Amino acid sequence: MKQNRIGRGKKLLMAVLVLALLLSAGGPAFAEDAPAAKNGEVIILYTSDIHCGVDEGFGLVGLRQIRQTLEDQGYTTILVDNGDSVQGEPIGTLSKGETIIDLMNNMDYTAGIPGNHDFDYGMDQFFALVDEANFPFICCNFTKNGERVFEPYLIKEVCGMKIAFVGVTTPKTLSESTPKYFQDEDGNYIYGFMQDETGEAVYDAVQKAVDDARAEGADYVYVMGHLGMFETDRPWTYADVIANTSGIDVFLDGHSHDTEQVVMKNRDGEDVTRSAVGTKLNCIGHSRITADGIQETGIWSWPNTDTAPELFSIDNEMSGEIQKAEQTLDASLKKVVAHTNVELTIYDPVAKDNSGNPIRMVRRAETNLGDLCADAYRDQCGADIGIVNGGAVRASIGKGDITYGDILTVHPFGNMLCVVEATGQQILDTLEWGSRMAPDECGGFMQVSGLSYEIHCSIPSSCKADEKGICVSIGDERRVQNVKVGDEPIDPAKTYTVASIDYILKNHGDGQTAFDGATLLQDSVKLDNQALIDYITGTLGGEVGSEYVNPTGQGRIVVVEKEP
Repeated sequence: MKQNRIGRGKKLLMAVLVLALLLSAGGPAFAEDAPAAKNGEVIILYTSDIHCGVDEGFGLVGLRQIRQTLEDQGYTTILVDNGDSVQGEPIGTLSKGETIIDLMNNMDYTAGIPGNHDFDYGMDQFFALVDEANFPFICCNFTKNGERVFEPYLIKEVCGMKIAFVGVTTPKTLSESTPKYFQDEDGNYIYGFMQDETGEAVYDAVQKAVDDARAEGADYVYVMGHLGMFETDRPWTYADVIANTSGIDVFLDGHSHDTEQVVMKNRDGEDVTRSAVGTKLNCIGHSRITADGIQETGIWSWPNTDTAPELFSIDNEMSGEIQKAEQTLDASLKKVVAHTNVELTIYDPVAKDNSGNPIRMVRRAETNLGDLCADAYRDQCGADIGIVNGGAVRASIGKGDITYGDILTVHPFGNMLCVVEATGQQILDTLEWGSRMAPDECGGFMQVSGLSYEIHCSIPSSCKADEKGICVSIGDERRVQNVKVGDEPIDPAKTYTVASIDYILKNHGDGQTAFDGATLLQDSVKLDNQALIDYITGTLGGEVGSEYVNPTGQGRIVVVEKEP
């Protein structure tokens, strides 16, 4: 399977173009100008994994300005989103996503698809958000009792051409959101994503949607995917789907927060462009179609600390909408609850990706913020061990005052703390499952407290999952070694108390099953973000100090990539 990255020179050209678009904008005055004559060309703009970052990167204000500038230049624009928009920061958490949908309505999105984290407020709230949206959700593989929930595709007819959008969402959603949300009262899965061990069900669903759209007269087919690129997402990565289908022109992808621009062969040996736009509006995707076909597909990147609206003083209709949404949250979010003398991070302190953005490490290695969160769980529950999955630690905290908003940004899901009594063997299985993808990312990677361990990456993982991404077995050969509780080697037969969130301990979050059968000692102790606040303000006396100074943590987790 040949994959080629799109040239970096084109990215530079795109960056220059977007600066020109921003600088040429005339603010609110453009609304009074006569509409520009259409030039017969279409530009599709696409976002993904916004995670409530509506005022970060380009921001919705910058996106609105770019779209309006393109319209003023005669282009017809279409705006679509590839999932994970409503969760991730306080502006979404405190409104259970409603504020984000209101803002997306103001942006006049054409279509959206569900991402795995769009279900994090529960199924009732998810469908309430769908009803609130002024744009349709599409997805060819989301089912209830075997029946599709949404239309598989949407055809938009503009400038004399028919453009089809096909939606597809990762089956890993069943384990990467909260599994019980997809079950009935008896624990049976009634919702699904056409998951199977081979991936064929998803490939067939995408192919049928593409074929049906073509039969309906679609000139171009864009897949809107929330699939990603990581090994843990197989057999449902974007590459798996492209390689096993035909008829897709462009694959717009999300989920893995990457910015890779790739051209690869489909089942018939034809080139398909895959484009991903990172997260929190640090990139905006664009694809231009003329009478001669699709001319270019790529992204505009914004890796700067200052947002585009701040740097260019952009003011348009969305500026007021963003301000109005944020004003309702300001009082509570800006309340200072503690202070930190050190930067608490989820990122590599030095390395950057190819778009200049920091590389996330909390899902593959120890970080000081991971240590702090795990310590909070253990301390607040009085347990022997505290564990927190890296996917639940969402953002860094800068040196200085810590606000309520900072805490909610770290732990936006509102999971409940629980305590179980588990055997040493169950804990070993937990660590093994969480370490199966190291040194690559895995949302189930375990940050720990009261515990230390090594991961020997040269040993292949023996973990096996079912078609839903749930752990079903772990072999005898283990990559996790030298596990200690305190200063003592862990005893597989001994029982220990473990504090973590219900997502991990009770609900098979991240596919974790090691705690099945463990005795539940404390249920729904408190919210994860409240535990973090209480630990810092109470146990630490309101000050995070020198014990957390090292961004790579306290040596609790040693990742051995190559054996000596």
